[in-house]
Amino acid sequence: MGHAKPALEDDKTMRVCMVAYSFYETDNRVRRYAEALARRGDQVDALAVGLPGQPRREVIEGVRVFRLQTRVRDEGGPFSYLIKLLFFFLRTAWFLTASQFRGPYALIHVHNLPDFEVFATLVPRLMGARVILDMHEITPEFYASKFGIAEQSRMFRLLALVEKISIAYVDFVVVVNHMVEEAVLRRRSVRPEKCMVILNYPDTRIFHGRAEGKRTKDGFKMCYPGTLNRHQGVDIAVEAVALARQKAPGLRFLIIGDGAERENLRRQIADRKLEDVVTMEPTVSLEQVAAIMENVDAGIVPKRGDGFGNIAFSTKIMEFMAMGVPVIASRTRIDEYYYDNDLVEFFDPGNASDLAEKIVRLIAAPERAAALRRAGYEHIAINNTWDWWIAWWGRELPWTHLLFKGLNRFRRRKRGRRMGRMPGGTVLGHA
Repeated sequence: MGHAKPALEDDKTMRVCMVAYSFYETDNRVRRYAEALARRGDQVDALAVGLPGQPRREVIEGVRVFRLQTRVRDEGGPFSYLIKLLFFFLRTAWFLTASQFRGPYALIHVHNLPDFEVFATLVPRLMGARVILDMHEITPEFYASKFGIAEQSRMFRLLALVEKISIAYVDFVVVVNHMVEEAVLRRRSVRPEKCMVILNYPDTRIFHGRAEGKRTKDGFKMCYPGTLNRHQGVDIAVEAVALARQKAPGLRFLIIGDGAERENLRRQIADRKLEDVVTMEPTVSLEQVAAIMENVDAGIVPKRGDGFGNIAFSTKIMEFMAMGVPVIASRTRIDEYYYDNDLVEFFDPGNASDLAEKIVRLIAAPERAAALRRAGYEHIAINNTWDWWIAWWGRELPWTHLLFKGLNRFRRRKRGRRMGRMPGGTVLGHA
């Protein structure tokens, strides 16, 4: 039986597909891969979800975006969430199979959640396409946090098994931070030579601010942009604002995003009579987020310090830094791993009183805010290696067999080396 061989259109370009159960225009990681490859001349498709009213097909920065289903972040439980994921799986499997016969993909880059989405590539993979799994989240811990599943439960063990089988199926695995890497290695889900960390640095074409100057003329405006799930701890930030407003009458807090906790947050804001202090806006594009960040005085990243929150790396921190905005963040294990007190104003996870105290302190100490602003801005300027990764990735991509050999060679040379601090808070090194 003959198959159409995934081939380059010429000696320099190839067909690539990104697959992600997310909103393409707001997913920094997916967009950066896709648009970098499109800029170098590759033909790139992205299969994603969309908001009600968005076009089913759109070209964004040279990438053909196909929104295969609409998504409203209202998942009340694991079953309703699973149903949506299964529908997306079936739609992507059909799309990829049909496309493979019309014009085969050489590379399909699948972004979790869920891990099992990689099996939507079965027919293209049998026909020669290479498959990468990009682990934005570590699925068992994410589900445990989102739906209150115990780590000793059968469901958790089942999700860990699915993770292991999914990783075994693909050609290569990319993870978003070193703690996720340690977790999958500890579970023996992946061999070290098959896995690489690429941190989710902000796109400085979008997030580029200034290192100096207070943003608002009157008062103090803070912002949280992101998903409204419980582990994100936005309710803790709202409570902190309620506690701090007596000492900071000009305080304002803007929440941008959607998620399962949106209505709970609305009720909390009403119960605490914060309607004139806290504003909620729906999800917007990355470009709009950057424009908003440019006009705030502090970024808030209030994650809970539970199992998942401790290993979930927040891109928002570095996006604020790139915009020259000081950050107040919970002292989770993952954030202490990458940052110190010279870069971030830390508070105790889950402690609204401590967060309120840190907000008031930052308002009263503009020199501290200015120091954080400069340090964060310089940190991104020095350590943002994403452009280097994309350039290297792009050089290897035309020959996928060299890509995987190159990744493995790099991994073997660098094994054991991880991002670490040098005196003065400088961070360097990638696994």
